[in-house]
Amino acid sequence: MALHKSFVSCVKLLVQGGTNVNGDNHLAKAAEKGLTEAIKCLVEAGANPNVIDRFGRLPIELAAEYGTREDVEILFPFTSPISTVANWTVDGIIKHVEMEIKQLEDGSFVKKKMSDLKQQGDEAFKKQDYQNASVLYTQALKMDNFDAKLLSNRSLCLLRMGEGRRASEDAAECTKLRPKWAKAHYRKGV
Repeated sequence: MALHKSFVSCVKLLVQGGTNVNGDNHLAKAAEKGLTEAIKCLVEAGANPNVIDRFGRLPIELAAEYGTREDVEILFPFTSPISTVANWTVDGIIKHVEMEIKQLEDGSFVKKKMSDLKQQGDEAFKKQDYQNASVLYTQALKMDNFDAKLLSNRSLCLLRMGEGRRASEDAAECTKLRPKWAKAHYRKGV
């Protein structure tokens, strides 16, 4: 794919040729690679900056971690505010991502935070607030993207929200992580 090779001119040609700019989350991939010109091109072509990658990160978060301030500035006006970012500004997003990275290095903090997020997600699920439950499970998955239970829970939320493709992706990832876990296969087959 053109994004992986940093061929912005190829990206422009693909966009002009009618390529689906939201397919395979090209914007997240460009943000993760720090491809500023590709980000500009995709945003101008209508790519949705509010689509998370498989680890629950938005393109703007990836830009803050891997890209440049300019990448964050490009995505900022098009990205919906993230509930966990207290200061919804370019600087606030960058500081939030930096803080998340530091917190992930503290094992005891991660365990406590994951447990809290999972519990809050479970409570939201019981209230049939699948959108909020999905967001909370996604936040927990940012800390440990190999937690099959969280993937399974988010898969069910996505399914109940009518997002079958994403639910199936989570279920497939879950079966890769725990191939002998019956619940993972159940989610995949639902």
